[in-house]
Amino acid sequence: MTGKRILLLIMGLGLIGTAIGYFLWNKPHENMTTSKAEATVEASALFQSYNTDENAANGKYLGKTIAVTGKVKETSKAEGSPSKITLETGDEFGVICELDALSQHSRTDFTAGETVTFKGKCDGINLDVQLSRCVEVK
Repeated sequence: MTGKRILLLIMGLGLIGTAIGYFLWNKPHENMTTSKAEATVEASALFQSYNTDENAANGKYLGKTIAVTGKVKETSKAEGSPSKITLETGDEFGVICELDALSQHSRTDFTAGETVTFKGKCDGINLDVQLSRCVEVK
């Protein structure tokens, strides 16, 4: 191959890569309010599943939209970030549900002890089981 053909090939591949990157960057976000939960589980059962066998729990829940029901342990909010609600699991650690920054919420304050259901993306376990992009299910 000549140097000119190699240069044209590299430029063509770069153009294709740029087009794919642009498409992925501008891909619309999933609407969590209307999305369907692939699984419904109690907070304590979800935590126990991860605590018993993390690999099996990842296969079942990781990256999927799930609905989790439990009692509120605490609510926290750092400035400039969405509220995080920790659900009780009967353990020192819990299930943390971070509210979706892209959705409208009827409320962001929850009272300790009240039972709630959140739907969100399971991000796995890091001491607590983590859910992101959560919305309250009524």
